[in-house]
Amino acid sequence: MSANTQSLLASQKAVIDNILAVQGTFFSGFEKLVDLNLKATKAVFEDAAQKSQEAVELKDAQELLAFTSALVRPEQAVAYGKDVYEILSNVHGELSKLAEAQLSQGQDRVSEVVEQFARNAPTGSEGAVALLKSSLATATNAYESAAKAARQAASAAESNFAAATNATLKAAADVSKAAKAAPRAARASN
Repeated sequence: MSANTQSLLASQKAVIDNILAVQGTFFSGFEKLVDLNLKATKAVFEDAAQKSQEAVELKDAQELLAFTSALVRPEQAVAYGKDVYEILSNVHGELSKLAEAQLSQGQDRVSEVVEQFARNAPTGSEGAVALLKSSLATATNAYESAAKAARQAASAAESNFAAATNATLKAAADVSKAAKAAPRAARASN
């Protein structure tokens, strides 16, 4: 086999491997989302069965008020949203790693082609080769700067999401405590 044929086969194998890795990443994320939704659905059904049983045993308006205020639990919705976000964030991270690796391999190939061109360039083309190498270095630096900025933005977004989630969970817990305390205070005043 010639070097060109081997290079072409290696390139095709790398493309197929990359496609399989991307498919695997998507499938894994999909599988995690399905699992999360099945668990959430099961929990909702179990909770509904339990609450139905509790509703049958209510005796007066005070208990009804306490029961209905206990039904609202925003922390579950926030926790579900957080889990979905984490799954999607992990898929995005894996895809970003795959894309960066693919781009890095492409940059290496272009560098190899430029080096091969430089070795085989005719006399007097040193200026063109230098310009080509300089352009490649500039493009590489621009990509690295953009990738670094994107990673920083993703990190900041993740940090902000975590802070917002924690604040929402705290607010939901405070509301839940207040809702549970209201019927007790009403009973104590009677």
